[in-house]
Amino acid sequence: MLSEQIDVYCERTDFSFWSEPVNALTNAAFLIIAVIVWPRTRGNPMARALTVILFVIGLGSFAFHTTATRWGAMVDTLPILGFVLLYLFAASRDFLGMRAGRALLICLAFFPFAFACTLVFSHFGLGSSAAYSAVPLLIFLYALLLRSRAPKTSRGLALGATLLCLSIFMRWLDDPICATLPLGTHFLWHILNATMLGWMIHVYLTHMLEGRAQGR
Repeated sequence: MLSEQIDVYCERTDFSFWSEPVNALTNAAFLIIAVIVWPRTRGNPMARALTVILFVIGLGSFAFHTTATRWGAMVDTLPILGFVLLYLFAASRDFLGMRAGRALLICLAFFPFAFACTLVFSHFGLGSSAAYSAVPLLIFLYALLLRSRAPKTSRGLALGATLLCLSIFMRWLDDPICATLPLGTHFLWHILNATMLGWMIHVYLTHMLEGRAQGR
């Protein structure tokens, strides 16, 4: 049932609303970065949509870390998936120059790719964090494909993927380190993830603005 409560993070000790205060409040990082990025997105509907989703990610994650319910888990993860798919579409269309139809097919192909990555990386002890393994791999792949045609964008993507790897590591570390550090490390996943997503929007905006400048 969607109202069923679940305990999956180190900081939580019971099912009260504020049992994960640090995990809950660090979701402000998503909101703050979205507000900072928003003015730069004027005139770019794709970047604006990504920034709105970034803001919603913070709200959804706050809901999960306060209610600890299955419905909270859904509103936590669905906006993240939405961001990944929209950025993948934008990167395929605007970085690689694909037509919209082909970019949509790439988005559909993400699901079997992510499923395969989850199966593989779960064998390395990543637990539920293995579900995110496909994302940095894809970003690194796009960085490699853009190495010659858009080196600045390529470097930006590689930095974003590296940040995400560190973020995923902090998410994974939350359980193993729990006995030593009762606070856990999941809050660092929030801070690093918010930074990384804001950076990815910056990379996209910079690429698009430089493209316009070259077209003049």
